[in-house]
Amino acid sequence: MAPRIGGVRLVHDGWARFLVAEVIQEDGTRMTREIEDHGRAVAVLPYDPDRRVATLVSQFRAPVLYSDGPATHLEAPAGLLDEGTPEDEARREAMEETGLRLTALEFIASAWSMSGISTERMDLFLAVYGTADRIGAGGGLAAEGEAVTIHEIPLRDLAAMGRDGRLTDMKSLTLLFALQLRRPDLFTGLG
Repeated sequence: MAPRIGGVRLVHDGWARFLVAEVIQEDGTRMTREIEDHGRAVAVLPYDPDRRVATLVSQFRAPVLYSDGPATHLEAPAGLLDEGTPEDEARREAMEETGLRLTALEFIASAWSMSGISTERMDLFLAVYGTADRIGAGGGLAAEGEAVTIHEIPLRDLAAMGRDGRLTDMKSLTLLFALQLRRPDLFTGLG
């Protein structure tokens, strides 16, 4: 018999839910595991192939600061899946955070972000945009306590950040590497 969840106890219910699960192993051994539960999420890396730039954001991240990191760090626009399809939610997050209207999305993967502790499965996308697609102010939703700063970064600089460790957000690294694999022409001759 495969391992199974014997029961779950809720220990906190807020923006995320925290659970303690009783796991029953194949041999009948029981153990507990903590689970952070907030469900599905999306992330998108908008890029302008004509100007060879990508748009990322930064905002306060308490867990990063708590872990001796900076108060903010660079990342692809992302958020929780609310009610729409992953594609619709990626477009909504991009508009809220960056002011960009995204149309066609290129699916990269649906991946577990931290499978040892979290239920979060994130749908990752790339999206082409042009200067005419910047139709809003961006900056996030004040009602959700967001104060998002928008960064339009040359792809050569973003690639260098990925190579030398300055891009420290996992979803953003994954999206950058996917863009490099799928569109190497955007990075040729960039040094």
